[in-house]
Amino acid sequence: MNNSRIQEIVMQRIRTIHALRTSATGIGISVLTLIAALYVIGREVWVARVFQNMPSSTDIPGVIRFGLSAFSHTHFIVQILILLVFVAIFWFLCEVVRLVRIKPLSRLTT
Repeated sequence: MNNSRIQEIVMQRIRTIHALRTSATGIGISVLTLIAALYVIGREVWVARVFQNMPSSTDIPGVIRFGLSAFSHTHFIVQILILLVFVAIFWFLCEVVRLVRIKPLSRLTT
């Protein structure tokens, strides 16, 4: 193996590690968790029927009652996934706030 081939292999590995490190941030993991949880919920629940049965969105107390009733009458795995969605959203928002505090918006554009 010549030096240029070794250098090419090493650089490929460095690029792979760099890509993994940048995508494995809190934001990336929270987004992947959110997408995966929503996908599995979509496979377990007939989402169109849920929206058909839901009261008008202007009836806030009715929507809350409906949501709590739907949550309590669904399968355990769906309940866990719904909680995981809320945790992923909260985690995403915390990471965004942390990122903005570390790098003010004026520095992000440069």
